Parts: sequence; C-alpha cells; structure tokens
Amino acid sequence: MEMELTESMKQQLKKDLLQVSVEVDEMIETIDNNGCCILNDFERIHHVFNDLQMTAASHYLDTYLSPFTDAYQALSTAIRHFSKRKHGAIMVVQRKNPLDAFMHSGVLIGASVSFQLLETIFYPGSALHDGAVLIKSNTIVSAANVLPLSHKHVDEKIGTRHRAALGLSEKSDALILVVSEETGRASFAVGGKLYPIHPGGLI
Repeated sequence: MEMELTESMKQQLKKDLLQVSVEVDEMIETIDNNGCCILNDFERIHHVFNDLQMTAASHYLDTYLSPFTDAYQALSTAIRHFSKRKHGAIMVVQRKNPLDAFMHSGVLIGASVSFQLLETIFYPGSALHDGAVLIKSNTIVSAANVLPLSHKHVDEKIGTRHRAALGLSEKSDALILVVSEETGRASFAVGGKLYPIHPGGLI
C-alpha cells in the first residue's frame, strides 16, 4: 500500500529531517554541560517529528482516496470545519472490500457527498451524529452506522470513534476519517493503524 512521495514532498521532508539532525547533534554536545536541562529540547523535537508525520500522512491521504472517490475536496473541507469547531465525526470510505458484513446498517441517505451535508449529519445533537457515515464512490450511502470496535487498542487512551475506526480498518481495506470532539484532532485509520493529519494542510 506504500506509495511514492512527490519530489517536492521528498525535498521538504529531507530538509526538515536535516534540521532535526542538526538539533540532535547540538543536544549531544550539550549533554556534558553541568546543569543543562534537555527536556525542552526533547519536547521540541518530539513536536517536530509529530508535525512531519502529519504532513506526510496528509499527503498520502489524497493518494489513498483518489482511486475510490472524487469527493476529496468535500471531505477535506468538512474535516477542517469539524476540527476547528471540535465536532466529532467518523466517515468510512469503502475501497475494494465490501463492508456489509462488518457494519450494522444505519439510516439510508443516498445523496452526493458534500461538506454541507456531512456537517449537517455530524452537527452535535443531530439524530445521526453518533454513528459513522458510509461513502461509496461519490455517494453518502448511509449514516449512523455502527462499526466493530478494535480489541487490540482497549488499553490505549483513545475514544470510541477511534476504536471503531481501527476496528473496521483491521477487518477491511476501508479508509476511515475521524475527528475527535475532545481535541479537534483529525486522523485516518487504514490497515489497523491510525495516522494523524493536518486539517489545515489538506488540499
């Protein structure tokens, strides 16, 4: 499933990683200094690596979705709005594997994907906001779907939406987009793993 980075993305990531390398070298030199506290340096480098991971994941997201839906722009706009407002959401994009065996059917929608409709579905307090939206090609097939929860991540500090996203991704090749209502952080699950993305960096 690994796909090629664009040349510009490769160059940007290499530049950022080289900068991290310089900072790590500086940390190594300062460790011998008495009274030197490097906790802030560790924290800064940790944030840099997280940022790099989100940048790469955001790039891959379009690549993973484009063969199966043309609705990337609508999805990315909805994710940005959900993240900004801290509205929880979970959106399943069906790829090659049929998903009927893994999902408890929700309410039929049968409408074209649009960020306005997605925002209406996941508006806090709406009758459909707690379940997952199922998207096939460019159609929102249904909403309020119940997904299987992951049993591999029970002890991790993740919410029900994220466990549901991971659970379905462990059983199928679906790509599941998730926004946390607690933090507003956006991520996607695929292949049993969860990847954070930059909501503001999506095209």
